[in-house]
Formats: sequence, C-alpha cells, structure tokens
Amino acid sequence: MTRQIQLALAAVRPRKADPSVPVLGPSITRMRVHPGDLDYYWHVNNGVYLQMMDVARTNYMADVDALGGLKERGWYAVVAASTMKYRRSLKLGDRFEIRTRVVGWDDRVVYMEQAFWRGEDLCARGLVAGRFLHRDGSRVPAPDVIAFLAGLHGRAVEQPELPADVAAWASAVDVAAR
Repeated sequence: MTRQIQLALAAVRPRKADPSVPVLGPSITRMRVHPGDLDYYWHVNNGVYLQMMDVARTNYMADVDALGGLKERGWYAVVAASTMKYRRSLKLGDRFEIRTRVVGWDDRVVYMEQAFWRGEDLCARGLVAGRFLHRDGSRVPAPDVIAFLAGLHGRAVEQPELPADVAAWASAVDVAAR
C-alpha cells in the first residue's frame, strides 16, 4: 500500500525536472525498503518490485519534464509486458536506487530497463515494454513519443540498436504484435 501512495504522490506532485537527465536516461530514483515491502521471507515481495518500478518510471517522466506535455496531448503510458530477474535480496532498511533508462523502441513500443542497485551490487533488473495511448483509445506510435521527449530537450535522439537480450525477450512475448 505504501508504494501505491508513493506512486500517487509522484504523479500528482512530481519532482522537478532535471535537465541533466537525457531522454534515454538514466533517471535515478532512491528508495529504502519499508516493512510493507516485505514478504513472508523478510525480503522485498516480487510484486512490490513492480510497484517500485512504476514510481521510478513516473520519476523518469518528471525528470525529462514530460508529465505536463503528455497530459496536454492526452497521452498516457501502459505496460504491455514486463519481466524481472532477481540476483540479490533487498531486505528491511536497505537503501537502494532504481536506474531507469530507455534502451530502444520500435513502431509501437518503448523498451525500458530498470535496474535495482544497492551500492555496487545489482539486486534486480526489470525490462518493461510500454505503449502510449491517447485518451480517445487510439495508440500513439513510439517514435512519436520519443520525438516529443527529444523536442522537450531541443535535440533529436538517435535510435539505439535494441540490446540482443531485450530483442529476444520482446520477440518471445510477442509484445509488439497486434
């Protein structure tokens, strides 16, 4: 429940834009493990990781100053697919950060990596395929979203080659299919 409240606050009262965060990121969200994040085994519940990632993606959008412009256009993001790999447990009181970055896009989907770091230790890595929709229900092409974000920074963004593991995952889950 605490992460849902944190997400609501991040959306309603976003942090200030950070001009040092490029469109492709990374955007850093710092957190600490709370008692409500824990499962029966006293480490962060797998579902809570996804809620934390929601908060970090909202912070990324705030960092690149996109929240107001997206709202004006009637665009909003939805998760089309996600996957997680857990390497080390996060436990009560641990301080960590989520590094959120855009790793690529295709005609329909923006792909993001969200890595959980406790100091120098990679604890978990999530991949998210996000689609953007218009409030009328139509889909917004991913290149249009990236161009909008790049325009906020006054410069074009060159499309990176999608990392092989992300491309293989996207193909396996058929995320871009209609």
